[in-house]
Amino acid sequence: MKKSILTVCLAITAITLFAQEKEFLQVTTVESVVPGGLGRSRMITHKPDGSMDEIKLENFFSFTGINFGNVRLNDKIIADKIGDLYREGWELKHITPGVYSADKSTGIFITRYLFMRDKK
Repeated sequence: MKKSILTVCLAITAITLFAQEKEFLQVTTVESVVPGGLGRSRMITHKPDGSMDEIKLENFFSFTGINFGNVRLNDKIIADKIGDLYREGWELKHITPGVYSADKSTGIFITRYLFMRDKK
């Protein structure tokens, strides 16, 4: 029995000693569906050091309706950002999507991406 307790204590100590601290990074995309391109769309990155970056995204709608060129461009910007973060050692841990609409003609799509990596 004492040997089992000692083994468990040693295992817990080893895990604690060798476990690295984690750091987190969050990317939030806000994509506007306001008609006529009047909304604002952004990608905001909140870094572990407390700093933030903001990248302009295109609005989903222009004056003639949905602009698939803008949707494609936003998809590319977001995918490029995820690829850059992956190459920097970040692992995508969780995605939270959301939609807000005050009425049927306006609204936003918001998506939060949570990344994690071992603290350097």
